[in-house]
Amino acid sequence: MAALSNAIGIPGVRVGHWTDEVARTGCTLVDLPPGTVASAEVRGGAPASRELDALAPDKTVQTFDGVLLAGGSAFGLAAADGVMRFYAEQGRGVPTPAGNVPVVPTLALFDRVVGSPDAYPDAAAGYAAAQDTAYVLNGSIGAGTGASVSNWRGQDRRPGGLRYAEARVGELVVGALCAVNAFGDIDPGTGPVDLSIVDALLAAAPDFRSNTTIGVVVTNAALSKADCFLVAQGAHDGLARAVTPPHTRFDGDAFVAAATGAVPAHVDVVRLLAMDAVCTAIRAVG
Repeated sequence: MAALSNAIGIPGVRVGHWTDEVARTGCTLVDLPPGTVASAEVRGGAPASRELDALAPDKTVQTFDGVLLAGGSAFGLAAADGVMRFYAEQGRGVPTPAGNVPVVPTLALFDRVVGSPDAYPDAAAGYAAAQDTAYVLNGSIGAGTGASVSNWRGQDRRPGGLRYAEARVGELVVGALCAVNAFGDIDPGTGPVDLSIVDALLAAAPDFRSNTTIGVVVTNAALSKADCFLVAQGAHDGLARAVTPPHTRFDGDAFVAAATGAVPAHVDVVRLLAMDAVCTAIRAVG
């Protein structure tokens, strides 16, 4: 059973944030050790992302230095420029004849209703997140600063935020860091669905497009890019257990799954633990 955690039990993984508490937005970098393999899956209908194509199993780039989660909707994707600059200064990135080129997969959520519509993480914010060493994993911080849940309820929406949970089997560790900003309700798995949400779905109001749950699953397992894609699918299975309804046309739900390669593991076991960790992390918001 996964448990909420305040520390990452995977060596070499660091989490840094930039937070604007006044404008209610921010960004969060999951910094990964050298040689980390990753892939991703998007299931929501309204995603905001950058460099996800590079994560496809058939694409050339095999390893990644970090994954960025950002508020600010598509504007917040600009924060990746700052992370790229930080990595370039460290000599990190994909080797090319013109020097190393950092590839920073980035996922963004829409928090511009809660805070200032004119504020969003920019390159300076991404650079600051890359420098941060606070190691805070839970709360209204970074990409989760302006997040909310039950957004279909309008003014009765509730705070979302950033949550981290880990699941373990022996030496195998799978952690899930989720920025929870859902159109739907947090589902504890203990009762019937509130079907009054059907009317909200049928209304299809433009202001519903202010959601999206994004996250990073990190494991110490030895996996391929194709395996990581399957683990990202497992992350979405966990979201589907914890949010009702999941993956709507008004959400841009997306997960990146990354594997540091230290522990031999069966991909279906890792996928199961990812589902558990994501479900636990998201339900902790409720």
